[in-house]
Amino acid sequence: MNHVYLERHDTENNMHRFYQMFVTPGLFDDWSLIKEWGRVGSPGTVRKEWFTTEQDAELASQKISSKKIKKGYRLK
Repeated sequence: MNHVYLERHDTENNMHRFYQMFVTPGLFDDWSLIKEWGRVGSPGTVRKEWFTTEQDAELASQKISSKKIKKGYRLK
């Protein structure tokens, strides 16, 4: 299972956000990318995407991570 956790802090605008992703195997020989995001310290919104291979799920996770890092998120 692959796990990525990112945070973005902007104290001037009182913004303290997180974004995390997990790549996990499914029950039917598939793979899921579980994404969660929200304000640090509170429960976040959770969404799942399914993929046929682990490599596809990992690639999707990497693409999202790079977009978030460009927006100011940092790995924790």
